[in-house]
Amino acid sequence: MSAQQVDLSYYLPKDVTYNSAIPTPKSVIGHEVGEWHVTHDKLVEYMKALAASSDRISIENRGATFEGRPLLLLTITSPKNHQNLEVIRTTHIEATNNASINVSNAPIVVYQGFSIHGNEPSGANAGLAAAYYLAAAQGNKIDELLNNTVILFDPSFNPDGLQRFAYWANTNKAQNINPDPNDREYREVWPGGRTNHYWFDMNRDWLPVQLPESRARIASFHKWLPNILTDHHEMGTNSSFFFQPGIPSRTNPLTPQMNQDLTKEIATYHAKAFDKIGSMYYSEESFDDFYYGKGSTFPDINGSIGILFEQASSRGHAQESDNGILTFPFTIRNQFTAALSTLEAAKNMRVKILQYQQDFYKNSRNSGENKAIVFGDEKDAAKSFHLAEVLKRHQIKIHEVKSDFSSNGKQFKKGYSYVVPMNQKNQRLVKAMFDVRKTFKDSLFYDVSAWTFNHSFGVDYAENVSLSKAGNEILDLKMKSGNVSFKSDYGYLMPWNEYYTPKALNAILEKGLRAKVSMKNFKNGGISYDYGTIFIPVQNQKLNSTEMFSFLQEVANESNLNLNAVNTGLNDGIDLGSNNFRAVKQPKIAMLVGDGITSYDSGEMWHLLDTRFNMKVTKLDMSYLNRVDMSRYNVLIVPNSYSMDKNKVEKLKTWVRNGGTLIGYKNATRWLNSNKFISLDFKKKKNDTIENVSFENRSLKSGAQVIGGAIFEANIDRSHPINFGYKNDKIAMFRNTTLFINADKKSYNNPIQYTSNPLLSGYISKENSKLIKNTVPFKVQRMGSGRVIVFTDNTNFRAFWYGTNKLFMNAIFFGDKM
Repeated sequence: MSAQQVDLSYYLPKDVTYNSAIPTPKSVIGHEVGEWHVTHDKLVEYMKALAASSDRISIENRGATFEGRPLLLLTITSPKNHQNLEVIRTTHIEATNNASINVSNAPIVVYQGFSIHGNEPSGANAGLAAAYYLAAAQGNKIDELLNNTVILFDPSFNPDGLQRFAYWANTNKAQNINPDPNDREYREVWPGGRTNHYWFDMNRDWLPVQLPESRARIASFHKWLPNILTDHHEMGTNSSFFFQPGIPSRTNPLTPQMNQDLTKEIATYHAKAFDKIGSMYYSEESFDDFYYGKGSTFPDINGSIGILFEQASSRGHAQESDNGILTFPFTIRNQFTAALSTLEAAKNMRVKILQYQQDFYKNSRNSGENKAIVFGDEKDAAKSFHLAEVLKRHQIKIHEVKSDFSSNGKQFKKGYSYVVPMNQKNQRLVKAMFDVRKTFKDSLFYDVSAWTFNHSFGVDYAENVSLSKAGNEILDLKMKSGNVSFKSDYGYLMPWNEYYTPKALNAILEKGLRAKVSMKNFKNGGISYDYGTIFIPVQNQKLNSTEMFSFLQEVANESNLNLNAVNTGLNDGIDLGSNNFRAVKQPKIAMLVGDGITSYDSGEMWHLLDTRFNMKVTKLDMSYLNRVDMSRYNVLIVPNSYSMDKNKVEKLKTWVRNGGTLIGYKNATRWLNSNKFISLDFKKKKNDTIENVSFENRSLKSGAQVIGGAIFEANIDRSHPINFGYKNDKIAMFRNTTLFINADKKSYNNPIQYTSNPLLSGYISKENSKLIKNTVPFKVQRMGSGRVIVFTDNTNFRAFWYGTNKLFMNAIFFGDKM
């Protein structure tokens, strides 16, 4: 089939009549489904046209992406159900709270979501045909379906990425479609359309909920608690079509077996539908249901059934494959078929699936022990607040701490800590978020093997806490407001512990004010101050004392932190005029992006600096780096990357020698070492000890040596500038590399060092667990007047590793002090 010759009948069931008053996609968007890649604006236009013409559809805009595109949700059901929709929703939710409610006559709720990866567009394009079918099809079959089903229809999980990819595919399309895989159409430029505006993989954000697209989606999910959620993806061009279940041994142990049994029964409906159209498919041989941050797995810990669809991708309009020429319309038809087979399964299995959901929550309530967990950081209210915010987004009940108390040697302070009772509806989700797991049935993971939230946020944590420690339930979560204690004519001190101190310091420096950082601990006015405290003197500044007070109040409010005014420079310990207070320069930051750089890692850094700390970062593309005047910058970030040509290497060496701070991450440490920016002693990997492996299992052997994402404990030297702002002498680091650097013989050169038994949560092979102990994930060395700083681990992982963001910010602000 030529990609140009399709019409709507290619996708639609043959034995159905359609209401002529409902507009077809072509009549609104100007082309047939699959003739061009639909752009997001046209997709929105069509969904609005359907809602305006059909009494089966209502539409809502739940917010906007970073680029301002609407996050639409269609609710599709019978006109009769629409008149009664809020009653249906509240009754559906009530059935999850009360096991005695009879669900046998209730409609089932199905959430259908498309193309969370923007360059996997067959899902969103199939959404055009599926929405048309649900609005226009006539007859008993569709009436029965819509009477018994409420469909939450999300036409594009990732509007920004979908738009980026549609632009690419359409601008490279020829009139005579060329299926040669070498054609530019099938080779998207960096960073590709997979991700959102800040280059995040949004199919990893269902649990952390850090992005606007996810927040809208999760609010809809918890508002309705759908029984089934489908997630339409694409995979390699030479594959066929995958539907779940995934590999059974890789299912998270917290997921009930009944969830997998129902998934398998639903799969029989997909198989039957694909047999009918002659499309190839498979199941249970790849992908998994382990990490709860994916769309197909998140529902499984919430009493729902998540289903992943993976269609072989044409990556354009038609491409050669092992299965013949794979056309875009063919990929769309398969996605459309799976969308309809899901609804057929939902209708026929309705009572069974509704009953499963009801039992899931009944069992959850019954197994909830009469204890609580508590988390917090007595010196950092913001970090604790943001973890509480994640829990609230998941409708988990949280309480304030009634009064300060200590547990396991940690202080939990009111306003800085939160209590989470375990005898609540969503306690399975709480367990999943704080889960610590070190033993596994399988040693291969499609995604990370650990995400334990107290470690990712770097907060103190205790389990089995008495409910007597809980104060009032927090219904409206608010961040602690900032404050300056009083107006001073001498100076102000800002402890570096709070999460948003980098934002405040940057605002102060950007204003042209001088600030200094303390290299030692001291006391002023009876208050103890840690390493890294920032001192802003009043005299000899460009603002007078009144202007400065008012400006700092603004900064404190915007950054949600306290600044302490002081009347004297005389301290217990170093005085405020001491040389142990070092001047801080305003960072002028550049970051390498483009071919050879991992877009996820650079996107995480860009997002952190731009959206949380209001700091400008210049993204320098590798393609024109040789032409850039580097003297404009004093900090250069090199995210995870693999190689660099000689001219660029020499240019960067000169820049560092002239006083620049270069911060390299993950694989960049290897080429920085091989190009003599820094001298590192990497631990050599020993051959793994697994022998007698069959040809069939050879990939499992190498896969078992991967650290796909686990959490490790390191000791820290808090007097070193890289650790300023941390109050504990241990830190949890997220790692997804097998780069191991031997420690220096001089202990003070190892300010962050893994312990001798560092695994906190997640999978690591026996071989790698021997290698990692006592190694260092961070090194800094002088080069001329500058510094080269490296991290083997990602300190900014997926925007929810708040606990190690400060290491990155310390490297930026205090690199020249190391």
